[in-house]
Amino acid sequence: ESSAAWEVCEGAEEMTEPLEQCTAWLHAYFCEPERVATLPLPAFHHPLLRRDSFTGKVLWTLLRDVKFGEAVSYKQLAELAGNSRAARAVGGAMRSNPIPIIIPCHRVIRSSGQSGNYGGGSVLKEWLLSHEKLQKEKLAY
Repeated sequence: ESSAAWEVCEGAEEMTEPLEQCTAWLHAYFCEPERVATLPLPAFHHPLLRRDSFTGKVLWTLLRDVKFGEAVSYKQLAELAGNSRAARAVGGAMRSNPIPIIIPCHRVIRSSGQSGNYGGGSVLKEWLLSHEKLQKEKLAY
């Protein structure tokens, strides 16, 4: 039950602000997706997220441009990041994503429409995509 997991997290002693933000964001993602866009993102300090690297540019582009319930191909994300011939490099950026789900690498799919690879496994990727699609449909009503 998601509510039981949330109660355990709420009772944690001395959570830092970034951890509280991360916990709130993940709770919203799974339980209240309409709130995700209004919550502050946790502070990201991982070296791969430097905006001066192609990997960083791809990850920030994905985070900024591909919204909840949407999907983009590796090629489309390469184009959005400024290098239309770098689809394979986008795949490498997805593999090195230090914070999956928050930086939604599960939203990057093959041009054929197949889900493609995912560090957490294809079943998890399909579940995340289905979760977002279902929640987006619920919000549309």
